[in-house]
Amino acid sequence: MTRLSAFAVVCALVGALAGIATAQEMPPLPKPGPEHAVFKDVAGTWEAKVETFMGPGEPAVSTGTEVNRVGCGGLCLISDFTGSFMGATFEGHGTDTWDATKKRYVGTWMDSMTQGLSLSESTYDPATKTMTGWMEGPDMSGNITKSKSTSTIKDADTRVMEMHNIGPDGNETLGMRITYTRKK
Repeated sequence: MTRLSAFAVVCALVGALAGIATAQEMPPLPKPGPEHAVFKDVAGTWEAKVETFMGPGEPAVSTGTEVNRVGCGGLCLISDFTGSFMGATFEGHGTDTWDATKKRYVGTWMDSMTQGLSLSESTYDPATKTMTGWMEGPDMSGNITKSKSTSTIKDADTRVMEMHNIGPDGNETLGMRITYTRKK
């Protein structure tokens, strides 16, 4: 098919779809609701103290910066994290949104130390300002793991996130704690 005929087919399809759209009423676009308000609470730039627990003894400590912005017309949170871990540069990117069908927050996470996409589901308790849920995805070796996470807004300028590894026996062990302080 030549470029000109391909263009003509595309134009015809667009015209047909436009006729269908005007013949049927399009549903209203979603608007941010009360479930999306928590995104505004964590928007901004945060300094992070990362504690990684790899066994008995003191945790490995590193630092980083997280930049969160509300996107998609107020319907999602977009997070970018940069820092270092064990002498290597670390970079991560995540998204979170409210899933009205599941009645849960859902998210994605990918970073420079894993080989794939992690998915999460959480609930939020506005009384304690705590998001509680799980994340499932590849670890550094590519094995799929599941972890439990809690993220609590302590005050307008402090929040703490903890990840607990879930072992084959179902027991949870603290794997990481990140204390975030809002950058002024």
